[in-house]
Amino acid sequence: MTGANTAINLSVFGVFVLLTLYVVYRASTRNVSASDYYAAGSSFTGTQNGIALSGDFLSAASFLGISGAIAVNGYDGFMYSIGWVVAWLIGLMLISERLRNTGRFTMGDVMAFRMRQRPVRAAAANSTLVISLFYMIAQMAGAGGLMALLLDVHSKVGQAIIIAVVGIVMVLYVLVGGMKGTTWVQIIKAVLLILSVSLLTIFLIGKFGFDFSSMLDRATQRSPLGEAVLSPGVKYGATDLSKIDFISLALALVLGTASLPHVLMRFYTVPNAREARKSVVWATWMMAIFYSCTLVIGFGAMALVGTDKITSAPGGENSAAPLLAFQVGGTVLLGIVCAVAFATILAVVAGLTLTASASFAHDVYANVIKHGEADPRDEVRVARITAICVGVLAIVGGIAANGQNIAFLVALAFALAASANLPTLLYSLFWKRFNTRGTLWSIYGGLTSCVLLIVFSPAISGSKSSVFPDADFAFFPLSNPGIVSIPLSFLAGFLGTVLGGEKADAEKQAEMEVRGLTGIGSGLR
Repeated sequence: MTGANTAINLSVFGVFVLLTLYVVYRASTRNVSASDYYAAGSSFTGTQNGIALSGDFLSAASFLGISGAIAVNGYDGFMYSIGWVVAWLIGLMLISERLRNTGRFTMGDVMAFRMRQRPVRAAAANSTLVISLFYMIAQMAGAGGLMALLLDVHSKVGQAIIIAVVGIVMVLYVLVGGMKGTTWVQIIKAVLLILSVSLLTIFLIGKFGFDFSSMLDRATQRSPLGEAVLSPGVKYGATDLSKIDFISLALALVLGTASLPHVLMRFYTVPNAREARKSVVWATWMMAIFYSCTLVIGFGAMALVGTDKITSAPGGENSAAPLLAFQVGGTVLLGIVCAVAFATILAVVAGLTLTASASFAHDVYANVIKHGEADPRDEVRVARITAICVGVLAIVGGIAANGQNIAFLVALAFALAASANLPTLLYSLFWKRFNTRGTLWSIYGGLTSCVLLIVFSPAISGSKSSVFPDADFAFFPLSNPGIVSIPLSFLAGFLGTVLGGEKADAEKQAEMEVRGLTGIGSGLR
């Protein structure tokens, strides 16, 4: 498709993998405790963690999926970018400081702080595993499409093998490096990603004499939709149902960001709440720069490559950015962009794998099975075994979802996080009456309703863009269920608390409030 030199592309990618594996190995020599493995010993500064946080969040959905969505759908595709930037205000104002002061390793620490430990920790772990798996499937699908383009692999079997290799390398990062190694991979990847998209944006605008309007004019000429791509309504807005679908998507993007398990876990890698807030500020600025560049890259791909060529390429919409890189800078730039995009997938999936494995090992094994008396070495061993199991499931799911737009798939994970986690966290942090039954109803009510609505939605069956396009068992009309499942979770948490008959622990609630606001008693340095 690109006429690219595969040897050059693989060389650039190989250099990155070897470099990051070396960094991970060096970092692993300092993993001497469970705290080091899960939270890097809280040794990173706010600036370092903010860059790593942006690296953890800026996934293949951000780079490949959003660029492709803009290249095909124009203005409507950019709505993903706007939602994800605005969403960080919730994390900054409501979540980051109190979460860092209250918890230790996982989201379950906060949810179970003043509740009955075993059922709440089990629920938090189940939520983390499901959300992380959905997110990982999207990343693995992106890996398949990217490497299919890079290596010019068109067969489904070949792409499945590629996805399996990605999964193996990703698990290696987690098994060897833990949170310290993964964090340094995130930092390296974030810097490379921001530099790459910034340079690509500058080169791209330069091709049009630094005249953005000229690029947009060319883009409308290369799109079958014409000037309609410059206005809202191409994908969302044609019907009343699509407008509701867009509102549902926006709710999932804005409310899901601050409740993603792998984002929440990163707040524990800094020494105090002040550095946690600083992390969010740095991450927000990094993402604002990045998402501004995706607007230029998306329309640039539409202008120089053309919508038809993008949709017919291996990987579909996800191929927009790599095809544009080849058009702008030839084989070398294609190799660099593909390597950075692939590094993005590896780093994000490694972070998700670590989060899922830590949640099971810390919340389920250590606190539910071993009643809080597990040996730290056994806990880390269980986390590593879990990482392998999660990696296998992600590989299988990625093969099944190969070819889907990954920004869309990730939006489903955001809907799950916003449904199961956000209401529970907000109630736990701010509502004194909230009790164990309310916590369980909120988590399981949001998680179950969201999963069921996704399974029976057009995202899975009933349309050409579904995961299973030849089947049709959809009865829920919206592609993203956030508008239903998020309010349902809030309602379930409220009803569970009011009807539960179990009074909240006043002493624990007071301790949680003091710790959340001041950090006193949390053991912060």
